[in-house]
Formats: sequence, C-alpha cells, structure tokens
Amino acid sequence: MCRLILVRHAESQWNPIGRYQGVLDPDLSERGELQAKALAIHIKKEFPQVEAIYSSPLTRTKKTALAISELLGKEIFTDNRLIEIDHGDWSGELVDDIEKKYKEDFETWMKRPHEIVFPNGESLKEVFDRVVDFLNFVKATYKDKTIIAVSHSVPIRVFYCALLGIDLSHFWAFGCDNASYSILSLGEQDVIQKLNISCHLGELYAEAHRAI
Repeated sequence: MCRLILVRHAESQWNPIGRYQGVLDPDLSERGELQAKALAIHIKKEFPQVEAIYSSPLTRTKKTALAISELLGKEIFTDNRLIEIDHGDWSGELVDDIEKKYKEDFETWMKRPHEIVFPNGESLKEVFDRVVDFLNFVKATYKDKTIIAVSHSVPIRVFYCALLGIDLSHFWAFGCDNASYSILSLGEQDVIQKLNISCHLGELYAEAHRAI
C-alpha cells in the first residue's frame, strides 16, 4: 500500500484577498513563506522516510515543495497533473466581482460545481481525469512507499471525490486550507486516513476562502 501525503500550497498573495488564481502565478505571501517552513518542519518530524516529492509547476506550489525538500533532502518532480484548475475568464478577478459579473455561473459553481465549465477554462471533469491518472501512476510506481504531492484546492478536493468514488457534486464537502495536508492510503482499498490537517500552523493558520 502506498501512502500519499497530499499538501495544499501555503498562502499566496492572492488568497487573503479572494482573487481567483487558476493557472496564473502569484508568489507566496509573507505569511505563506512562514506557513511553508512550519509545514516542512512538521512533515520532517512526522514523515522522515519520504520516497519522492511531486509538485504542480506553479510558484506557490513549488515554493511550498521546496521548503519540504530542503529539509528532507529530496528532489522535486514537477507534474502538470497537479496544477490548479484553469479558471479561464475568472482568473485574476476578485470573488466579489465574479459573483456580480457572472451571477448564474457563480451560483452554479457554489451549488452544482460538477456542472460548471469556466469560460475559456476547464471543468471539474477535466481535472478529475488528470487526478485519476496521477493516482494510478502513484499506485503503480510507489507501492509500500510514502510520497508527497503539493497541489491546489480544486485538484485536492477532486482527489477526495475520486478516492471515495463519489460524484463531483460533493466537491465542496471537503475542507482544504492553505499549508494543510491529508494522508491517503492507496491500495486495493483506498482510504483517507487524515483530512485537512493544519494544527502545525498555530497562529499562522488562515481559513480558506468560501469560493476558492
């Protein structure tokens, strides 16, 4: 059985203000830099025998992965299957503005996320396909090993739906805070052992935005 430590990147400059990032590339915030360090220290203590670290190619994920890799002494493998959903025309826009400008689509995103296709962007089904491909790769490659994957809020919630075999309509049922991690056991029976762990952050904790 493989153990997958699924990490959401530390806080970016756009997370606190509620700006959709998608595949755009803002840096970590000052708090995010500290969160990444706190996360790395915790992971080194809890999971010293990590075989490999994978990361989305975006700056906010790669910097979070780098903080971990520096303490564990492991190379980072960049993997596009872990990248955030492409928010298309919503990218770079504030949630409050999107709620007014795309009222019907925003309501669909919040209530029926499996039905949304972001204008000039992606759907959850497209994210689902690449997430499942990554899960199958991990199972085939890292049997009886522990690996880390640093990703984003949308793919991570999709990971949970895929692992549990539930419809993407349940997407919003899972918490996913910055610099949190979850533990997934992958084998004949896939299990979410721990979900959205953030106790290592202490005063650095910041609750995730409701719509991102």
